[in-house]
Amino acid sequence: MPDSWWLILLVTGEWLLRLVMAGVVLLRRNARSSTSLAWIAVILVVPVFGVLLFLSLGLTRLGRWRIKRHREIVARVENAEVKPPCPEVLLANDLPNAARRLAALAESLGATPAVGGNALDLMGDTDVVIQRMAEDIDAAQDHCHLLFYIYLDDHSGTRIGDALVRAARRGVACRLLVDGLGSRAFLRSPLCARMRAGGVRIAEALPVNAFRILFSRVDLRNHRKIMVTDGRIGYTGSQNIANADFAPKARYAPWVDAMVRVEGPVVRDLQTLFVEDWFLDTDESLEALLGDVPAAVTSETSPGVVTQVYATGPNMPPEVTRTLVQAAMQMAQEELVLTTPYFVPDDALVSTLATGARRGVEVTLIVPARNDSRLVALASRAFYGVLLDSGVRILEFRDGLLHAKTLTVDRDIGIVTSANIDRRSFDINFEAGLLVYDDDFASELRFLQGGYMSQSTPVDRRRWLHRPVRTRLAENSAVLLAPLL
Repeated sequence: MPDSWWLILLVTGEWLLRLVMAGVVLLRRNARSSTSLAWIAVILVVPVFGVLLFLSLGLTRLGRWRIKRHREIVARVENAEVKPPCPEVLLANDLPNAARRLAALAESLGATPAVGGNALDLMGDTDVVIQRMAEDIDAAQDHCHLLFYIYLDDHSGTRIGDALVRAARRGVACRLLVDGLGSRAFLRSPLCARMRAGGVRIAEALPVNAFRILFSRVDLRNHRKIMVTDGRIGYTGSQNIANADFAPKARYAPWVDAMVRVEGPVVRDLQTLFVEDWFLDTDESLEALLGDVPAAVTSETSPGVVTQVYATGPNMPPEVTRTLVQAAMQMAQEELVLTTPYFVPDDALVSTLATGARRGVEVTLIVPARNDSRLVALASRAFYGVLLDSGVRILEFRDGLLHAKTLTVDRDIGIVTSANIDRRSFDINFEAGLLVYDDDFASELRFLQGGYMSQSTPVDRRRWLHRPVRTRLAENSAVLLAPLL
């Protein structure tokens, strides 16, 4: 056979492979049309590498083994005997109509039922968060459970690590679950070795290795930030176990985060997330710890804060964060404030923000002026035009990288989460968040957001329209990849 025929067969076979992969893209469940279109373009335009890229990053593959184990631990958790909360605790039925509908929507998407009797402490200072966490670990008597995307071998990591070692030495069961990619340096660090030698059980979530690449998606990460001590005190939010100067990317420092310390019945729901994730990577079942619901924190003047935990991930119903955030935004009548470090929304979310502003809601978006991801920064700014035209106020935070992921609606509802406004957080990563149905907490969160505003510069629409052609070209090119970011 002439050499030219081999070349023809090779090219024909490669094009057939591209067309088959394009068909696979179209057959994916719950895939958004914009994402599918972007992947088809990559596959058809980029020879060979486009197919390889799609097989590596285009399929949300958790792996059959993990899916099976997740179903097993969920069944165990559901069958765990649970004492009901105190009868005086407020439930979702006691909420105003709009909030009750949002709570029902969240529950239909897999969130736990909204429950009152909680005490929440909002913190926006990294050092204060680390100090409070270390104090709670030092006070623990039975167990300390930590789940974090990033754990660094720095002052903050050492402080928490030393507290865990002290707790382990007095007989407290200490378990630390860290993401295999986000905490890869820590897992090989002297601090990690010293903690293990001190009795702290440390596990790697979603390990990164060649074997796993064959059977599951390697960039699928556990992005949650959770701590629970004695099943009684919980933490969640956007902060990792790291100094505010964040040594790996110090040029963008300080990292500015928001974290919530929780006491009350809702702590059990944070504990449940840890128990499920811990089982997936260690085979140790801890559902027995879920039997007792923490006591309600109430007073004569307050039944406690009504709070709801929601979680996302490839083993959860699709589009949880996107749906909840969009629904909360649509409830706004007077004011809506959103903070996020990575803003790469889909068309529906952009439309919700723009429509809110057009119907008279004061809509404010706060993002970092300097982002550690150049591509994300360019893609984010491509959305500014339609938002500014609609009357959305866009502020760029000057004093570091604003990493807090928060939303306030009319100072009535507040959301603090680990999730960004991008496809990765919406559709791929394991995330966790708190929905808080309380005007006092929402006002406190709004006050924290006001501090961010005072450290931000408004984006001027007139100057924005006259930015250089090369800048517009870069932004509009980056936004073509938005469905894949």
